[in-house]
Amino acid sequence: MSLSQAKIVVMGSGGVGKSAITVRFVKGKFVAKYDPTIQDFYKKQVDCGGEAILLDILDTAGQEEYSSLRDQYMRDANGFVLVYSVTSQASFDDCRTLREQILRVKEKTEVPLILVGNKSDLDEERAVSEEEGKALAEEFGCLFIETSAKEDINIEQTFMDLTTKVLEEEAKNPTKPAKKSGGGCLVL
Repeated sequence: MSLSQAKIVVMGSGGVGKSAITVRFVKGKFVAKYDPTIQDFYKKQVDCGGEAILLDILDTAGQEEYSSLRDQYMRDANGFVLVYSVTSQASFDDCRTLREQILRVKEKTEVPLILVGNKSDLDEERAVSEEEGKALAEEFGCLFIETSAKEDINIEQTFMDLTTKVLEEEAKNPTKPAKKSGGGCLVL
């Protein structure tokens, strides 16, 4: 089993749960109170179709004043987790602008991306339906999932689905020696 690396950027408006999702995936815990992130790096090894993949995850700031830091890392990224809160229409609307920024910085028309509706446990506060999320993902031509970092719903699946997509794209358009994707991913 060879070790490959994939750079993943977690993006979204402030307060949507980017850090909660990332920490839940990497460390297996939920922390309710966070200081607003400037940017944090995390590493986690996963098994994807028999191949060990080291995920290098950047948890970005939602605040616009840190966008130049984000651009620099986005250029080298292999995949993107684009997060909105199902309780915030504004954060959902921001996803269009963020995706446009990704495509502009990457100078591509499509990139491996998963659209994530977080805070699905707060159904009574829901402002964005699952159908709206699916429709936007279809428009973007990307993956879609709803998550709850608090309840640990679909957090691992988010990163595994994106890693599989990254490997598929790499196999189609190798920038380095082709990476094989033979199936599902497992967290190691």
